Amino acid sequence: MIQKKRDGNGLKSEEIQFIIKGYTDGTIPDYQMSALTMAIYFQGMTEQERADLTMAMVESGDQIDLAKIKGIKVDKHSTGGVGDTTTLVLGPLVASVGVPVAKMSGRGLGHTGGTIDKLEAVSGFHVEIENEEFIQLVNQNKIAVIGQSGNLTPADKKLYSLRDVTATVNSIPLIASSIMSKKIAAGADAVVLDVKTGAGAFMKKIDDSRELAQAMVRIGNNVGRKTMAVISDMSQPLGFAIGNALEVKEAIDTLKGVGPDDLTELCLTLGSHMVFVGGKAESLSEARTLLEESIKSGRALETFKVFLASQGGDASVVDDPERLPQAKYIYELEAKSDGYVSEIIADEVGTAAMLLGAGRATKESVIDLAVGLVLKKKIGDQVKTGDSLLTIYSNFSDVTEVRNKLYNSITISEQKVDAPVLIHEEITE
Repeated sequence: MIQKKRDGNGLKSEEIQFIIKGYTDGTIPDYQMSALTMAIYFQGMTEQERADLTMAMVESGDQIDLAKIKGIKVDKHSTGGVGDTTTLVLGPLVASVGVPVAKMSGRGLGHTGGTIDKLEAVSGFHVEIENEEFIQLVNQNKIAVIGQSGNLTPADKKLYSLRDVTATVNSIPLIASSIMSKKIAAGADAVVLDVKTGAGAFMKKIDDSRELAQAMVRIGNNVGRKTMAVISDMSQPLGFAIGNALEVKEAIDTLKGVGPDDLTELCLTLGSHMVFVGGKAESLSEARTLLEESIKSGRALETFKVFLASQGGDASVVDDPERLPQAKYIYELEAKSDGYVSEIIADEVGTAAMLLGAGRATKESVIDLAVGLVLKKKIGDQVKTGDSLLTIYSNFSDVTEVRNKLYNSITISEQKVDAPVLIHEEITE
């Protein structure tokens, strides 16, 4: 089989199942799997092979059965970024118009915490709930979040660790099947993908982001899950806030209709696709109108309150965000010259937030939920010397290293530049 793939030939469904089963149970050793992943890296895979690989990884472990949840269960996945608060907004927003959001989330490595870490900035909120209660909450409130099952797609976990040390991470078939296997195993009927592109994204170039988006959409549709993708910009952080409690506050603002323009627009775009594939609207424009009306009427915000309270959270933070964890020190990063913001290197700004304690450098790191950054200026904005570029929220007094990193990450030029395009493409086939 290694030789077949090395020579550019396709693998049959039963061969792929044999390989994944054997690698998961240890009968196929790492050195052979390394050779196969390198062959896939160079020779690629057909659409059928990608679908077969995805389903073999799905079948390697537990699969969540959401059949008892009424309606079309729609999941959303983002390929990551800096200040990516979309899930906190999208969950209650989409649920508020009747589309069930049964979300399985993890904790984050990197710049800031994962969705669960962010939600745990709300005192008392917990995701350690039994499956029965999870299903009951989704039927009752249209939204609930549970922690990831320990035995979901074990083949993918094992294969990813191998790819990480054999220089085969950047393979479209392997990335696409990895992401889609987790979404399908989590029980979704339909999947909406937010594929990032730009400096702060996994895929830096639009062509690579498009190829990945198309690959995942085709896998989803080939295995019977309605799948759509939006390619969105991550050349600068999304929204203003980077940090856990800070992002919860920004999500609340967005659900109130007073959030950052880019975060609001992306949530309405992704949310429209979720409502459309969820069967609650005949078109994307009708879906968007439903979501805009839900924000305006306060129904989206009320859904967020009910969601928090149902999982033990202090829902009063929605009306009084000061009840969220607060940092001891607040500093402004002041502009050193007049001009226009021409660049904000997203992943470097994210690293600065991690240095404050907002994210995990290793699995053992402890997150400080209160700390982070809030941008005051974005690309294209005019600044004068002394204007605040962003606010630093810290629990230690010396932020010299963070300041230096931030100054090196933000460029001010004399020439005005345009803000980057937020939504590059929407892919449905």
